[in-house]
Amino acid sequence: MTADIAAMLPDRGAGPRWLGARLSIMMFLQYALPGIWVPVLGRYLLAPQAEGGLGFSNAELGLVMGLAATIGALAAPLLVGQIADRWFSTERVMGVMLIAAGIIIYVTASQTEFGPWLILSIAYAIVYTPTMMLSNSLAFAHMTDPDRQFPRVRVWGTLGWVVVAWVFPMVWLQTGLGFTWKPPFLAGSEVAGVTSRLVDALRAAGIIAVCYGLYCLTLPNTPPKRKAAVPWAFLKAFGLFRKPSFVVLMVTGLLFLPIHQIYFMQTGTFLSRIGLRDADILPAMSLGQIGEIFMMIVLGMMLKRLGFRWVLVIGGAAYFLRYLIFGTPGLPVGVVVASQSLHGVCFACFLAASYIYVDHLAEADIRHSAQQVFGLVIGGGGPILGGWLNGRLARWFAVAGIEPGAPAGIDYVAFWYVLAAIGLVATLGLALFFRSDIKAKAPEDPA
Repeated sequence: MTADIAAMLPDRGAGPRWLGARLSIMMFLQYALPGIWVPVLGRYLLAPQAEGGLGFSNAELGLVMGLAATIGALAAPLLVGQIADRWFSTERVMGVMLIAAGIIIYVTASQTEFGPWLILSIAYAIVYTPTMMLSNSLAFAHMTDPDRQFPRVRVWGTLGWVVVAWVFPMVWLQTGLGFTWKPPFLAGSEVAGVTSRLVDALRAAGIIAVCYGLYCLTLPNTPPKRKAAVPWAFLKAFGLFRKPSFVVLMVTGLLFLPIHQIYFMQTGTFLSRIGLRDADILPAMSLGQIGEIFMMIVLGMMLKRLGFRWVLVIGGAAYFLRYLIFGTPGLPVGVVVASQSLHGVCFACFLAASYIYVDHLAEADIRHSAQQVFGLVIGGGGPILGGWLNGRLARWFAVAGIEPGAPAGIDYVAFWYVLAAIGLVATLGLALFFRSDIKAKAPEDPA
């Protein structure tokens, strides 16, 4: 498979014929990094200290996962989009940022108080968040047919997420492994203090980040365009808001991304509440990435046959359906776990399709910054709105603890139905108002 992807990406002066494989490894590491810790962070932070967690409130969780991500996204267009578009090669910017991110997240794992967690989470987001968009723009810079090539390279990021989500629980959270019919097909007894060991996922992420940063320094040279007509690339990129389709994409994205963020905040705790073991949370949520693998493989074909509008609508409908299933009482745990696969449809058909659309819409000299502007609005506004909404809904739908003195929980039926309604409104907005502004472009000089 790696050879097929390498052959798919012809050499454009940026490296040997194995360019496709090198970009695939980049994506693998890019998403293995969050994949090992993001799904279990909410469970660890919200779990009572007696269970091995930190006992944070939902409002504090929203700040750690929402405010931090927003500040990172706000810093990205000016600090990193500008640097990569005008001053330094993309691969060097990514390398430095990722090494710094690895050090920060490793230190964060040792903290137990909310204040240090918030400060370090913000610092981590500032240096890691821009690399997500930069990895996209670096890949796009070396592709001749992004609609077809990007999904096939990006799917390796999904594989990275799945691999770490399976390996970490098997190696660190369980003992006495044996074969089982459920993914990841090897399971055993949970180790003592399993909840407290979830934090070690952050230490593993720190090691991955440093290794990935060093690998970035070996990637194909992706130099800045210093002779561009507009010196401040991110300012020119904001001109995309003159395109009606871009405005619709941003507005609906500001509805989808908060509920996308809440998925990672609450699903781990929700699955634990309905009877799933802590050691099974990562593998269960990885079904979303397994679904994403299939969707990324067929995304190019879907875009060519259905167009951006209807692919985006399919992604939005998946958000609605997933939360509708989550909120429906009485469903077997297996059905709820299986519905995690809809996350792959959400990601591929809305987020990945949006990345590709923005790349088509932007001019060549601002593509790095165009991706960063997309991240600024969606990745910036989405998380902080998601953190605020998570805290607000947790207060509205709070229920008393099962035992006297136990911490309050959430009425997840009402909680998920609200998110389903938001997803439905955003999906209808895409169907009614999104119309592509992309015009046929002449082939560009790869230099």
